[in-house]
Parts: sequence; C-alpha cells; structure tokens
Amino acid sequence: MKPKILLIEDEIGSRFGFVRYFSNEGYQVVEAATLERAEAAIAAERFDALLLDINLPDGNGLDLIVTVRKYDTCIPIIVITGAGDIPLAVEAMRRGADNFLTKPVDNAGLALFLRKSLEVGSLKRQQVARVRLQRKDDIFFGEDPAMQEILEHARIAATNNSPLLITGETGTGKGMLAKWIHRNSTRSAFEFVELNCSGLRGEILAREIFGNARGAFTSADQDRKGLLDVADRGTFFLDEIGNMGLDIQAQFLKVLEDKSYRRLGDVKLLKSDFRLVCATNGEIDALVRQGLFRQDLLYRINLMVIHLPPLRERLEDLPALVDYLLHALGNREAVITEELMALLKGYSWPGNVRELKNVLERALLLSRGAELKPAHFRGLAPHAPAGPTVRQVEEAHIAVVLKQTGGNVDQAATRLGISRATLYRKLKAIGL
Repeated sequence: MKPKILLIEDEIGSRFGFVRYFSNEGYQVVEAATLERAEAAIAAERFDALLLDINLPDGNGLDLIVTVRKYDTCIPIIVITGAGDIPLAVEAMRRGADNFLTKPVDNAGLALFLRKSLEVGSLKRQQVARVRLQRKDDIFFGEDPAMQEILEHARIAATNNSPLLITGETGTGKGMLAKWIHRNSTRSAFEFVELNCSGLRGEILAREIFGNARGAFTSADQDRKGLLDVADRGTFFLDEIGNMGLDIQAQFLKVLEDKSYRRLGDVKLLKSDFRLVCATNGEIDALVRQGLFRQDLLYRINLMVIHLPPLRERLEDLPALVDYLLHALGNREAVITEELMALLKGYSWPGNVRELKNVLERALLLSRGAELKPAHFRGLAPHAPAGPTVRQVEEAHIAVVLKQTGGNVDQAATRLGISRATLYRKLKAIGL
C-alpha cells in the first residue's frame, strides 16, 4: 500500500512540483492550499505524513501542528519554510514538528527526510502500541488440551487478515483473545478499536461506526470521524455482533465487500483498511434461522471461528488460572489452600473467568492482607444450598433430547436451538 502524505502548500508551482516528484517516488499525495482544506482532509482520512508550509492564506501552520498532535503523536510532520522564518521553524519543532527545511527545497533531500521520518514514525507507533497493550490484561491459555488448540488457532489468526468470529459465553475472555491476536499481528502498531453492538441501536450505532458529516442531523455541527476511520490499518473488534440491527448489517456488509463507506449525510466515498474480528455469546446460526441476522453477512465474518469453552469445562486449569489472576491483581503472596480450591472447583462459574477474577479481587479486599478463608468467598460457601450445576442440567437435557430423537444429532441440534457442530462438541465433552 502506497504511503499517503498530505501536502499543505499555497504556492501552485511548488505544489505541482512536489506532487509530480513524490507521485513518481511511489507516494500517494493529497493537496491542500489552505488550513481549512488541510483540516477537512485530516478529518476525512488518515495520512502517513504531513508536509506543511507555515505561512498560509488563512492562518499559521503552527496551529495545525498543535491540532494534529492532540490526536496523533506519531505522525511525521515536516515543515517547509522561507529562509527568513527560521525562528518560526524552531517554534514549529517545539510544538511537535519532526523536521524543517528552508525554501528552495531540494526534492531529493526532502525525500530522504520523509523516508527517515516515516521509519521513525513507524517505530513510535510500535512503541506506543507495546506500552498501551502492556497495560491491558492478557489472556491465560493454560494447559487444557482445548485451550492449547485455541492458542494454535489464535496464532494462525494472527498471521492473516481474514475476518474472525470468536464465540463463547459471557466472561470467557473473547475480548481478551481479540486483543491478543491484534497484539501478535502485523497490525499491532495501529489501533485496536472495540465496539459493543448490544448497547447501541439504529442511527446511534451507525454514527459510531461510520461517523457523520456536518449537518447530517440537528446536533451535527462538525464532521465527525467514525470508528472505521480510527481502525484504518488496525483491528476493528465488534463485540456481540448478533445484536446488530438488520439495517446496520446491510450497510456493514457493503463495507466488507470493498472496504469503502460513506459517513452519515455525506456523499464522499471513504476507504478503511481494517481487520475485522467479531464476537458473540449466542448461537448466531439460530439468529439466522429466526431472520434476525443476515446469512450473507455471517458468511463474511465466519471465515475462521474460535470457540472459547466455559470455565466449568476446563476446571483442570483452575489452580494455575487462580494463581495467574492473583498475580495480575498484584498479590503474589496469597495462598489458596486445598479447602479453598475444593470450594472454587465445586462452583459452576456462570460468569466464567470474569466472575472468577471478581470473586478473587473481592476476597483479597475482605481479607485485608490476612490469610484467605472460605468466609471471604461469599456465595461460594459450603453451606450454600446444594443442587445440580448448570453443566449437569445441560448434559441431562441433551441426553433427554437425544433419546427423544432416537439419537439423530441433526434433529436434536434443531430442538436444542444450537448448531450441529456445537452439539458434537458438547457430546464430546460429556463423553458420548
């Protein structure tokens, strides 16, 4: 993909020369003769570098540097100025410019500056991404065979740009897995953009995804970037994709077909080179059968599927997972006795890993640094009313339905409202 640079220069001759030279050098050049046009271009698309003349007809280029640096600390900015404006150029460097050159500019020298600035900008993005992601929680794969298989699939997913669908119950770590894949992909230097579709509907969701043009609706007093803009060259994670309305599904399907879209109220076609990762905690095949999810969209997003099992199906990893979470919570001294571990293993964990982390964090607070005891794990105490676990109820129900259908897996899956593949996976876990 050609590096895209924004050239902000009011002199027609100079602008023409720059455009011709850098186009031949393999760059994609967008022109702006004023600050107003430059700001509009920056609002509309993402650039790899800016070439900026300080003295412009409608203002000072120094103001643009400050504006750009508010949202992008890594983009290279090279200032081009007249010989008498050296103090201004020094001030531009103080405000965030990377280099400056005086007119008349040698194109070869400018090309060298630009190439080095792009390399430095790329290194800056990688460093920012590493720091940002180091502050995020990681995902614990453990030694369970099913999780090791997921780790292998996640590594494969990180090596390509195909759409990915992650399934699993709430709290199993679908978002964490999506971040892990992004961090280990070639897109890690760019943004990981997350949007939960369950809390937004209709136009509000469309505005978040696509952005809007000024005047698109009553309160739209300026152009607004959507998340597709932010996710350009990065990863766009749509959580609970099954809750996306059919109207937005139709619009998003068009985006996936050619990676182009329009902001609300705008006719200009924009591009975004994003990698799509989706997640759902439900059976999306059932939504298709009910007419709530487009089958053609499902075909687009499930080229690769990773299913995260619930915590109750991988209790062998619980001791190591508890130790990992305690370390993540900043407590390396806490001891989980055999009595406590038996208590934890006897619980069904409907909220999965997320619930386990909350329970451990609450227990640490209640213990106030002292030894952890069963009383600190409220709701999991042995004297709580005994009864079948969620897993046991599910297994019994599957067995009954299979018996009713004479062992016909297709019919049983239909009655249960799940896919055949999901039923086979559950049968394997049960041992049937």
